[in-house]
This record gives sequence, structure tokens and C-alpha cells, in this order.
Amino acid sequence: MLKNYLKVAWRSLIRNFSFSVINILGLAIGMASAILILLWVQNEMSHDRFHAKKDRIYRLNNRDSFNGDVWAWSSTPKPMVPALKQEYPDVEDAVRVNDAKFLFTVGDKHLNLEGIFTDPGFLHMFSFPMIQGQANALNGNYNIVLTQKGAKKLFGDENAMGKVVRLDSTDNFTVAGIMADLPNNTKFDFDYLLPWSYMKKIGYDDTAWGNNSVESFVLLKTGVNQTDFDKKIEGITIRHRNDDGNTTHVFTQLFSDTWLYSKSENGHFVGGRVSMVRLFSVIASFILLIACINFMNLSTARSEKRAKEVGIRKAVGAPKRLLVMQFIGESIMLAFFSGIIAIILVELSLPAFNTLVSKSIYIPFTDPVYWLIAISFVLFTGLLAGSYPALYLSSFKPVKVLKGTFKAANAQITPRKVLVIIQFTFAIALVICTLVVIKQIKHAQERNAGYVKDNLIYVPLQGDISKHYDLIKNELLRKGVAVAVTKSMSGITSRNSDGWGFSWPGSTENDQKLDFVRMASDADFVKAMGVKLVQGRDIDIKAYPADSLALLLNESAVKAMRLSNPVGQVVKGDGREWRIVGVIKDFIFESPYEKVQQLMVFGPRAWFNGMHIKLNNQKPVAQNLAVAEQIFKESNPQYPFEYKFMDEEYARKFRNEKRIGSLAGLFAGLTIFISCLGLFGLSTYMAENRIKEIGVRKVLGASVLNITTLLSRDFLKLVIISILIASPIAWWMMNSWLQGYTYKINMSVWIFALAGLGAMSIALLTISFQSVKAAMANPIKNLRSE
Repeated sequence: MLKNYLKVAWRSLIRNFSFSVINILGLAIGMASAILILLWVQNEMSHDRFHAKKDRIYRLNNRDSFNGDVWAWSSTPKPMVPALKQEYPDVEDAVRVNDAKFLFTVGDKHLNLEGIFTDPGFLHMFSFPMIQGQANALNGNYNIVLTQKGAKKLFGDENAMGKVVRLDSTDNFTVAGIMADLPNNTKFDFDYLLPWSYMKKIGYDDTAWGNNSVESFVLLKTGVNQTDFDKKIEGITIRHRNDDGNTTHVFTQLFSDTWLYSKSENGHFVGGRVSMVRLFSVIASFILLIACINFMNLSTARSEKRAKEVGIRKAVGAPKRLLVMQFIGESIMLAFFSGIIAIILVELSLPAFNTLVSKSIYIPFTDPVYWLIAISFVLFTGLLAGSYPALYLSSFKPVKVLKGTFKAANAQITPRKVLVIIQFTFAIALVICTLVVIKQIKHAQERNAGYVKDNLIYVPLQGDISKHYDLIKNELLRKGVAVAVTKSMSGITSRNSDGWGFSWPGSTENDQKLDFVRMASDADFVKAMGVKLVQGRDIDIKAYPADSLALLLNESAVKAMRLSNPVGQVVKGDGREWRIVGVIKDFIFESPYEKVQQLMVFGPRAWFNGMHIKLNNQKPVAQNLAVAEQIFKESNPQYPFEYKFMDEEYARKFRNEKRIGSLAGLFAGLTIFISCLGLFGLSTYMAENRIKEIGVRKVLGASVLNITTLLSRDFLKLVIISILIASPIAWWMMNSWLQGYTYKINMSVWIFALAGLGAMSIALLTISFQSVKAAMANPIKNLRSE
């Protein structure tokens, strides 16, 4: 019997080859799209869940009220980890992580590499495999652990273990361990690990409980309850700061949740990337469902051709159960063909997909679990796609079929029409969502940044740059490379520091919790950045020696501080008295989708991490950079000349939204393509079934336009219904999404109209191809063949 079923299934596939190709191709594209999304979802969901002690590793966070809102943030004071280890027996171990960037020298090779400072317990807490060396490799003050990638950069194919590297031309370190390269599903990103003791040696460590500057992780002992532990450590900062005005509370978050839940809402991490994961999980499900709907529609459309087969089988005693199994078996066979094509499509498209999502996703062909999941996925798809056709075909009455009185249903509402509506509803909703995302991105991009990004670069202060800063600045200006140069605390496009606890004339106790973003400048901040000066003047330490304690405020800061005449006022904070010398217009240094926060730009008594250079736009950029590199090399010969263009850094602010828009657009296009494949198949079959009617109509004088309209009308009705259903669904979805932005668009009617017209046009083109072909056929030939 099984052999007979296989023969019948194969003959049916060959006999209806065009329909089979459409079925297999549509299902393959749907499966490939779903697999790509699910591979990405699996990667996101697995972030840092491979650590053996993952259920006991927690990240330490702070919670406090600022500007009337409750915030949560993940940076903590450096002395918190030692205090936890000393004061709380529930703690098995705790480590700190702080970014490190040094110039590595090996022989004649000089490379800037990025790594982290951390405590010795890091390799015990986290499960990063050691290729060489032991987990206690960081116990030595001058030991370093390299990743395989970092070792290759420094030593090529040589064995790096035991070799010596020099950091910043200052200290020698011995390679005490080689780690396996970091997996693509961890939040950590480094080429090397340095012991925390070296951070103390070079003066980067401090004991200030008010300086939140590192990430801290704690490993709780087995059996310790997170809620109980949080209650114990909640006031640790308040106790150690011994500050009556401090209200910062400490709490923990399971480390494996930090990747997905990074967005603070009312003092808790409850959102973030998990929203995108959920969204695209739904998209994957619907794309697969749409591909299955295609299969169902095309299978049931050919019902009349299979009706006699079903009637004969039933007449000779075949039970409905066996018929259902036969048709589901056929769908599973087609699903396996589709699955093979889908895997090929996924493998071919992974490089481009990885570029789009900035990942290194791959298909684990050597993993038995993968093959088990893949086979289960294909079986599930086959069962889902074949369930309705199997039940539909097996329900035919043998008496009616064999008498020739069977006819396919021609009701106003049929399951096939409902399925087509579902297909296009989802496709149109995706198109609308894509258009909204694109418009929102464009809306933010067109927002005035408030400073001039073009020809503005940022150079980190490494090596001897600080020592020779005045010489470098003067040479850049003298040789016409730059029109302005200023030291800075961070790049103008980012927020690297913020603080509170400031007071000024007229401030109240509540103002102590007014948070300000912090930047710094030695001179020419306004000129270099291209910001607008509203009141007063720029900081200029050479022209005004007292400007070491000068201060610039932006308009938002002046408004928040309620200052009517800010210039000349004194602001107390960080143990100093800063004098306001000017007010600048608000500019965007964080998200272009949010309002600008209050900003303070401090004078030279603050600290500097880099310098901004405004290149001369009268000369080619390449020429300016070549001369600038020569100037830096003369004063800082050991270090490579590294820089960032601020316009490129600003463009990165749109990266996440662009990724959402690109993915939504890609899968919207695939969804429409799959849906149109189904329409193509249905219209082809409809034209074949009505060939006699078309011939008669042509003989009686019907034009090609009349017949095309007749054949297309029913399908277009279904698309119009889909538009009416999809529009309010998409509006609700995107309205909810836009609520996450302060600076946002209003959804225009043209977005919905454009999506609807586009869907109708594509559907009409798909249907018209077969409709016109049928209408132009020779009626005599069609009627004679009947």
C-alpha cells in the first residue's frame, strides 16, 4: 500500500509539474525565510547562556530617581566588588570589567588592541575555554591572557604562550594563557585580559563610591535566593558613601538576561532587544504560515482532478483515515523537497544576511541536534501545509464523484478565499510597517543635529599626544590641515559621562538629583564643533587663563536650572566652583529620536580623552589626513594615527532602526512574492477550468479586456478586503512602536494608500498574465478540444 501511495504521489507531482514547482518553490522560500529568522532568534536568545554557572551569575545595577523619573543603569563604583566579597558570605566570587586599550609592541610590530581589565576570578566565573594555560592565569601582576585572534594579530602562526609583549612602551607582560576566540553569542568583545592589579599600578583605579564607571558581576553561592540577596545589598552604596542625600539602590540582574533586557523602564530592565526578537519570531511564523497557505490553496484548487481517485479508493473500501494519511504523506514529501531547496537558499544567502544583521550566524551541519530540529521542522511544515487539503480531499462523497455530479464549492465565502485574504493581510501589514520605519528614520535624519558634522574627526589621546598637544595643534593650524582644534572628554556624538549633585544660585535640594551630561574643552569648542553660541563666549584658556574653571551650558541646562541670566553665575560641583562663560544652542549628542538632555561643557580642569579636529574644507580630505598623520607621527611615533569621522559616527545612531526597516522590507517583499506565487497558480488553474467558458464568450464577441476583467475581479476583491483588514492592524502596531520615541512622525494616509495600491498592482500583474493569456487563446481550438 505504501508503495502504491508513493507511486501515486510521484505521478501526481510529475503530471502537474508546473503546480508542483510553484508549490515546492513557494514552500521553500517560506521555509528559507523562517529558517534565517529563527537562526538569528536562536543566536539572540542564546547570548551568554552557555556559561556553566549561568544560573548563579548576576550583573550589579543601580537604581535612583533623576529629573522626576526612576532610572536604572549598569555601571557601578570600582570599590563595590571588594566590599561585596568581604561583607557578604552569600558571594562566592565577584569581578569587575573595565575597557582597556593599549599599544602592543612585539619586535617591530606596533598594534592598538582593545581588551578589558578584570579581576582574577573572571576565568573561573565565565566559561570561556582556555586553549593553553589555566584559569588562574590572571593572578600574576604582569600576566596577560590573549584570545586566539589577539595572539594571531601579535604573533602570527607562532605559539604565543610564554612570549613577552610590551604595553604602551612602558611595561612587559608575559602571555600566561590563550583563550578560544569568543563565540558570536556573548556580550563581551575583547582581544586580551589584563589583571586589575595593573589598573591600580597605572592609576586608573579609585575608591570613590560616587564614580560609577565599571561593570560588576557577582557569582552567588548555590542555593542563594536572588530576591533575598538584593534586599541585603540594596543600601550598600548609601552605607559606604555615608551621604545623607544619597538614595542610590543596588540590585542584581541575571547575567544571561542582560543582552535581551537592557532598556530601563521605571527603574527596571524590562525591554530592549527582546522586543525585536519577539517581533521577528512572529514574522517567521507568519511567513511559514503564508507558504503553507499557498500549498493548501493550490492543493484544494486541484480537487476536481483528484476527486475521482478519492471516489474510487472510497468505493473499494479505503477508510478516510488512510486517505488523510496518503495526502499528508504527499505534502510531507513535497515539504522535504522544499526543505532541501530551503537549506541551499539559506546557505547561499547567509553571507548577505550576516552583513545585514551584523552577526556571524551559520548552519551547524555537524550538530546532530540541528538535524533533529531540521527534520522536525520539515515534518511540522508538511503536516501544517497538508492538513487542510488532506481533510478536504478525503471528505468527497464517492457517489457524487463517480456520477460526475461533484463540483467544487463556489460560495461567497470559502476557506480558500479566507486563506488568500490572510496571506495578503500579513503582506500588506508588513509593507505598511516598512514604510513607517523608513519615514521615521528619514524624519530623524532630517532633524538638525545642531553642529557641523562634515570634516570633523575625533582622535583619542594616546601615548605622547597629551604631552605634545600644543605643538600638534599649532602644526595642524599652521599647515592649513585644520581650522579649529579642541580637546574633549568624548566624541561629540556620544555620552561618555554624566553627573549630578550640582548647586547654583537659586537651586533647591531637589536640584541635587538633576542629571547633566558632561563634556569638556580647552578652547574653540564652538568653532570646532560648529555649534551656535546663544549668549556669552566660548572657552579659551589662552586668552582667558581663568577659563580652567569655565563652563558652557546648553539651552536645556539653562531651562532646567531656571537661570534667567546664566553668564557669570557660579556652579558648584565635583569639589570645584565653575563659572558660566557662555550658553550654546542645543545639539544632538545622543539619540536623534529623543529630546536633548541638559549639558555642561567644562573647562580644562576637567579631564580629556581625545581631541576634535575640524579639517580645512578647502583642501581634499585625503590630503589633510596624510599631513595630519605625518604631524602626529613626529610627536607620537610609536602609535598609529587613529581617527573617527563624526558624520559616520552620527550615522550609526540610525543603525538599529535601519536594520529593522531592512529586515521588514526584505521579508515583506518575500511575503508578497510567495503570495503572488499562490495567486499565479490559482489564476492559472482557474483559467484552465474556465477555458470552455472563455471560448464561448470570445465567440459571442467578448473582448480581451472583458475576459481579463472577469477573471481578475474576484481576486482583486480579496486583495481589497486584505487592505481594509491590514491597515488598522498595521496602524495599531506602528503606533505602539512609535510610542517609544519622543521625536516621531505622524502616520499619514498616503502610507496606507501607497501600500494598498502597490499590493493591488502587483496582484493585478500576477493575475493578468494568465488572464490575458487565456483571453487571447484561440476559442475554436479550446471548444474543439472539449
